[in-house]
Amino acid sequence: MPAVDRLTVYPVKGLDGLDVETAAVREGGTLAHDREFALLGPDGERWNGKQSAGFHRLATTYDPGSAELLVEPPSAAARTFDLDAPDGRDRAATWFSEYFDADLELARDRSVGYVDRQTMGPSVVSTATLEAVASWFDDLTVDGARRRLRANVEIGGVEPFWEDRLVGDGAPSFRAGGVRFDGVTPCGRCVVPTRDPDTGDPLPGFRERFVAKRRETFPEWADRDAFDHCYSLMVIASVPERDRGETVAVGDTVSLVDE
Repeated sequence: MPAVDRLTVYPVKGLDGLDVETAAVREGGTLAHDREFALLGPDGERWNGKQSAGFHRLATTYDPGSAELLVEPPSAAARTFDLDAPDGRDRAATWFSEYFDADLELARDRSVGYVDRQTMGPSVVSTATLEAVASWFDDLTVDGARRRLRANVEIGGVEPFWEDRLVGDGAPSFRAGGVRFDGVTPCGRCVVPTRDPDTGDPLPGFRERFVAKRRETFPEWADRDAFDHCYSLMVIASVPERDRGETVAVGDTVSLVDE
């Protein structure tokens, strides 16, 4: 039976994800704590893995209850920052600025978060899709594919590329628990999935093989016209305003909604 298999939020944009059992939908339509913080450059540009492979070499853990961020760099002592403390974010920003050799601030947005698509909501993928992608590459595990692609909502009990049906003409929505998800757009990928999530080292030929296999396995029942190109995977959804404030949970049954 289709169900929510995993929920993951990314408290600091570009850093490690946090698996949660339940997630409330914020007023802005995104999941609570997802991209709640972001490193911003002098002109307000968001810093993440697109700007530096150094993000991959940091192991991080965030505790939503205490607002403590643990940062473990590859060759230095671990540091903990209280992001609720009066000077906590400034201290963290100073550390990250030194690490990345850039002038950065650590900003916070509790309403929408620093997601790339500010008018949209959570990203959706199926477990079977991640399994398929992992099979395209030698030594790539399902968890490795998961960490490269960084989806919020993972659906189990469905076929590979199940989420592709959520976009295009006549596309259905789906409901999980008390939350309706409407597909908005396929997620065009950037440089981040090409890199090892622990080292930042690129996998040679990743994009070319990904595109070739995506074309080869593209579902016949999906609307190809809804996809600008084949370097796309997972779907960005939106949550209707009436469902914001509701909660989605791991184990929630997933059902398609045609209207």
